[in-house]
Amino acid sequence: MDLFEKLLANRGPLGSHSHYAHGYFTFPKLEGEIAPRMTFRGKQVLTWSLNNYLGLANHPEVRKADADAAAEFGMALPMGARIMSGNSNNHERLENELAAFVQKEDAFLLNFGYQGVVSIIDALVDRHDVIVYDAESHACIIDGVRLHQGKRYVYQHNDIESLEKQLQRATRLTNETGGAILVITEGVFGMSGNLGKLQEIVALKEKYGFRLFIDDAHGFGTMGKTGAGTGEHLGVQDGIDIYFSTFAKSMASIGAFVASNEQVIEYLRYNMRSQTYAKSLPMTLVVGALKRLELLRTKPELKDNLWKVVNALQSGLREKGFNIGTTESCVTPVLLNGQIPDATALTLDLRENYNIFCSIVVYPVVPKDVIMLRLIPTAVHTLDDVAETIAAFEAISAKLDKGLYTKSSVTA
Repeated sequence: MDLFEKLLANRGPLGSHSHYAHGYFTFPKLEGEIAPRMTFRGKQVLTWSLNNYLGLANHPEVRKADADAAAEFGMALPMGARIMSGNSNNHERLENELAAFVQKEDAFLLNFGYQGVVSIIDALVDRHDVIVYDAESHACIIDGVRLHQGKRYVYQHNDIESLEKQLQRATRLTNETGGAILVITEGVFGMSGNLGKLQEIVALKEKYGFRLFIDDAHGFGTMGKTGAGTGEHLGVQDGIDIYFSTFAKSMASIGAFVASNEQVIEYLRYNMRSQTYAKSLPMTLVVGALKRLELLRTKPELKDNLWKVVNALQSGLREKGFNIGTTESCVTPVLLNGQIPDATALTLDLRENYNIFCSIVVYPVVPKDVIMLRLIPTAVHTLDDVAETIAAFEAISAKLDKGLYTKSSVTA
């Protein structure tokens, strides 16, 4: 069979819907300044789909720092990979400040979060080692684990009994191979909003002798007294051996970092292929990240405002009888009963008639009879935004319960 014929015959679970979804449900275009209210297809919508937790995307100090850095450095400097010709004092300063912020000895800058996690896993383990990971881990973890040439065992989501069974299997195998065990989970799970059971996992380290790698993309900047993440929030930051976060959430930028002890970071600097063979993170983004990190440290009111909105949204939804699952973080899923056709009509109604834009999640990410509306609150949303959204959700939920979306005439 011709390769292209094979691809076009099976477009994948998302691509199979592209003929009607593209431009509206998938690859939509939100236009205008990054803010709670943006323009979608020519009309203003209240959006809950931006990973701009602390509102830094359009913070005046951030915009000025970005503009000044772009004017001074452009987007090309430094040229080359960090290991060859792309290093700078600013890159090293940012690494030092990130490490101190998350209470680790050292840190290493990464160009992208997804690519970074895959490459961290690749660098940390060899074919003699065993990876044990949470079943609901982010796709970047899953892809990194798939590339692992050794054994990998998955445990049921946040199920410590299941984790311990897999650790026992891993221990038996590594006793034979002479390998080591790496446990991978998340600080905040990006779909459900629940927290990884880090306290319980850390408590197992002494018994099973594994190292713990945490992806805290949604916890960095939002969780913990200082914003240092989910480990700080749960009091086990010291028990996390390898801490990762992206700049794409609380920092509202591009890039990522990994933090650990000095020896491990030194090892990663010389063994992460995605960084060794890739151009250095542009200076403009590095200088911008320094300003963002400064605001994380010095303006606790940003996180306070975020949680004021989060608490109002989540408590308001619960009071109205909505199921928001087990979230313990800013991520706010609203779980409704319905099929994919219901989800399509419901989303059209929500966007076209109520001017609310949020992400919609359907099968295979959630069960076939579940529709998830995923809300990402930010520090720049208002309590009026919350009230407007809850009222809209009440209206669409009532329509869904009456079966009005099954034969809906709502159009985009």
